[in-house]
Amino acid sequence: MELDERKQKILNAIIRNYQETGEPVGSRTISKYTELQLSPATIRNEMADLEEMGLIIQPHTSAGRIPTDKGYRLYVDQLMQEQHLPAVPDQDFLLKRVDRVEELLMQMAKILAANTNYATMITGPRYRKNKVKFIQLSMMGGGKLLAVIVLEGNIVRNNILNIEFDLEQDEVLNLNFLLNSSLNGLAIEEINLGVIAKLKEDAGCHSDVVSKVLDAVAEAIGQEDDVPVYTSGTPNIFKYPELTGGDKASELISTLEEKERLGTIIAEESGEEKKDIQVYIGDEVPVESMKDCSVVTATYELGEGVQGKIGIIGPKRMDYQKVVDTLKNTMSQLDDIFKKE
Repeated sequence: MELDERKQKILNAIIRNYQETGEPVGSRTISKYTELQLSPATIRNEMADLEEMGLIIQPHTSAGRIPTDKGYRLYVDQLMQEQHLPAVPDQDFLLKRVDRVEELLMQMAKILAANTNYATMITGPRYRKNKVKFIQLSMMGGGKLLAVIVLEGNIVRNNILNIEFDLEQDEVLNLNFLLNSSLNGLAIEEINLGVIAKLKEDAGCHSDVVSKVLDAVAEAIGQEDDVPVYTSGTPNIFKYPELTGGDKASELISTLEEKERLGTIIAEESGEEKKDIQVYIGDEVPVESMKDCSVVTATYELGEGVQGKIGIIGPKRMDYQKVVDTLKNTMSQLDDIFKKE
């Protein structure tokens, strides 16, 4: 949809004002907001045109106008100007080494919620097509062997294996060397019968231990369908009256607590645009209780084949510029961290 410059500025002013106040915007307010130096009467005529185009709506007879989903979509696609926000000091934790990716994601969800004043959800990384990076076996005693399996992107999975008898330290060291020299850098489909047969032959009397470790490796890589979702900032919902009327707040909070439903919102897209930032407005959000919301998502990448999603949930009048630029900054910092790692 093409708008002339005057209509663009008026629509932009309506959206910016409504983002700040949450109140319908009148022509007199717009006359102070724009640099057009137009009278309220002229602005009313332009607003009438915008309403006829379906970009704004008058919620009450005597009220001003508010943007429609269509108006927000045009704003996000055509009118929104990129702002380069400075790095937020609170995000310095991203520059520090963390031992567990899960810990980093939980911290990041909290900080994004605090910085945007919206609710945040982050999926744990998916390991589809992921490869073995490192295996560490440690004897726990009592016939129990701890297998720590590290996948690309520093995804860690711990498995306690039951074996017939405790292994000596030198036996554990030899098995660690054998497993890592044989499996390092292999994806699950590359651990074929030939690789398995040679591993068991080289392991000798410990071939049964190797079998159990291989089962643990397959399980670690195969956990792609059980992806955790971390949420933060749910109380921020109560800052926006349009999300708290009637049963809206309780339904929305309930949805944020149902991790499986959240996964459908920020499921991975396929194709070349899968790493782009995506904006879903109102009816575009695939969850009924979130039709009064907007969701902005971005993809983070911890390594080749290891990706997850970040989603920011807020009212339709959310500050899209701030959210998009905050996500871009976060993605840039994450990329720097894991490239260095």
